[in-house]
Amino acid sequence: MTLQFTRTTSAATFLPRKAADSIPFSSAKLPEVLGRLSIDPNSNKAQAMKKTLQECEEPAIDGETKMCATSLESMMEFSTSSLGTRNVRALSTTVEKESTPKQEYTIGSVQKVAGPTLVACHAESYAYAVFLCHTTDARAYKVSMVGKDGTKVEAVAACHADAAALSPKAFEVLKVKPGTVPVCHFLPQNDLVWGPNK
Repeated sequence: MTLQFTRTTSAATFLPRKAADSIPFSSAKLPEVLGRLSIDPNSNKAQAMKKTLQECEEPAIDGETKMCATSLESMMEFSTSSLGTRNVRALSTTVEKESTPKQEYTIGSVQKVAGPTLVACHAESYAYAVFLCHTTDARAYKVSMVGKDGTKVEAVAACHADAAALSPKAFEVLKVKPGTVPVCHFLPQNDLVWGPNK
């Protein structure tokens, strides 16, 4: 397969929970947040933060629960609560090199690692680490592959049996109708999938 693995955020790190909880996290309080964090309201960073807050405030789709985690603790609590167990593990795509070109990869092995219910956490653009986490009916696989240039990748693939909730544009690109076939995709680096630790 011809692929390019990317990182979804800059090197933003989580704040300690107490610090994260002390900073408002809402569109209505964005001017206050920008002032507290010394961010120019007209900057690209401020616009990205505004977009993240809007995404976090959108209602969940039918059958899904979601939340934006502003600390590692809140991410873990949402994941364990959603999965109904404290015995969970997080999976993410790892790439041997810092940056890689779009290239052909040869798949060495595929191993199912979680599912049928997962929590997916997607890195968002913000002044500190924020992840949009949601429940999803999918199976996760670990895919070992090697790029044409020798780069080793342990990719996480999520496969949705009912992909009706995906963006309509995804179905146009894939040339399939919603609900007709399972849809699989690789997670970018920095995104996480949580599943029961079996």
